[in-house]
Amino acid sequence: MRLYSFFRSSAAYRVRIALNLKGVAYETISVNLPGAEHLAAEFRAVNPQATIPTLEDDDGTVLWQSLAIIEYLDARFPSPRLIPAAPVARARVQALAQLIACEIHPLNNLRVLKYLRGELELDEAAVSKWYSHWIAEALGPLETLVTRFGGGKYCYGDSLSLADVCLVPQMFNARRFSCDLTPYPTLVRIADALASEPAFAAAAPDRQLDAQ
Repeated sequence: MRLYSFFRSSAAYRVRIALNLKGVAYETISVNLPGAEHLAAEFRAVNPQATIPTLEDDDGTVLWQSLAIIEYLDARFPSPRLIPAAPVARARVQALAQLIACEIHPLNNLRVLKYLRGELELDEAAVSKWYSHWIAEALGPLETLVTRFGGGKYCYGDSLSLADVCLVPQMFNARRFSCDLTPYPTLVRIADALASEPAFAAAAPDRQLDAQ
């Protein structure tokens, strides 16, 4: 498999975690997002949406969008299971994951922040305020839901899931932007514990070759 990735992309970070958890060997193809390499014709030929991550399977199948990629990996390599089979658990795990991937990430990803700085001419203080606002809007409800449905070690129940795979990169980014995480002790505890696990640690941004 080939994973088109950028070391600081939280979406690519999710997929790296999932691949590592499932023990799937893959080649990383670095795509420099700040350098606009994702907009090059060569990459658009692979993924017309020009987004990271993009996964190319060993049979030539190309997949994009991190949650779709992880669902594919979960079906093809079912151990460990990241999306539960039971209907209620499945729906709740996906809802927790989407709270992060669909409520926070689209508002705070690189192209949005570049637009705020460039087209809207906002200074760094204003951009940081934007970022922190949307973090708080989502992490507040997430803290409540994880406290209610988690067993203490993971976001949902007593098993690692897609929600945890999404949480760790988001908490990394929140810290990178100096967001106040004191209102979210449950999320901080879970993310910090998981971040030291081998599959998570190997996927961390500072462990990627393009971070050097």
